[in-house]
Amino acid sequence: MMISDSTPLSPSATQTAYRAAFTERQNKVPGGQDSERAVSRDTKRSDDALTPEQQLELRELQQTDRKVRAHEMAHIAASGGLASKGASFSYRTGPDGQRYAVAGEVSIDTSAGRTPEETLAKATRVKAAALAPADPSPQDRKVAAMADRMAMQALIEIATQEREQPAEPSARVSDTPADRDTSARVGNTYQASNPAAAPGLAINAYA
Repeated sequence: MMISDSTPLSPSATQTAYRAAFTERQNKVPGGQDSERAVSRDTKRSDDALTPEQQLELRELQQTDRKVRAHEMAHIAASGGLASKGASFSYRTGPDGQRYAVAGEVSIDTSAGRTPEETLAKATRVKAAALAPADPSPQDRKVAAMADRMAMQALIEIATQEREQPAEPSARVSDTPADRDTSARVGNTYQASNPAAAPGLAINAYA
């Protein structure tokens, strides 16, 4: 039988309708949050279904996932644009059925620059990227050592280029009799004003 607005409701029917409406309002959360709460309840039930050993494994996987992702993001942030792409991860499925990152890597461009100076600057960025995480891995330290060798080679090339450059012509030294006489007078005047000066002594400079 259809109940219209004009049909009076019995007390029991009114209570039943009120309870049904109240239950429906409780199940609906504004803003679409009812689905999120349902997922949360499902996750809670899933966690409750795990054994203590599985719950411990799950917490360790979650911690490892956060640590691995932060580690690789530190590499990328310090790479100065040398990271060829984003981080790639290796995953492990947890007891809850979700995948968690347990290892990761970032590809860094370690090729030589067009000039020794460019290579030196690049090696500095490579080392900074390798040692950026709070806990560099053994592989990270190997990359940093490689960057040191890369920088050393660049410095050697820079020094070699500087030695091979033609020297600037030295200033002409006057050697006329008048110049020699003037030099002798200046030298005698210097020795007279500095009686402590003696041949064979040098000034030692150090930093």
